[in-house]
Amino acid sequence: MTTNKLAAATLAISLLSSSAIFAQDAMVNGEVKKVDETAKKITLKHGPIKNLGMEEDGMTMVFKVKDPAMLKQVKAGDKVQFSAERGDDGIAITKIQKGK
Repeated sequence: MTTNKLAAATLAISLLSSSAIFAQDAMVNGEVKKVDETAKKITLKHGPIKNLGMEEDGMTMVFKVKDPAMLKQVKAGDKVQFSAERGDDGIAITKIQKGK
């Protein structure tokens, strides 16, 4: 019984750490072109978004944001890093931070 608990704990830790690594890899570099707080959308020029199967570089797209408060953190011209996910109602930005 103890061996099974240890194996389960080891597996859980392994899955959590690999998820954290994947999340870091999913961050995409971009530049804010427009922020529309009323529509809760942001326009970004960005590189490939591999987790969504978008391999093209230099695309400009309008995205919904998961949390409208994110739009207050950035303005047009800012370099950013972001992650996006596909949901039932389309693609949405799930995390955004100013780039370095």
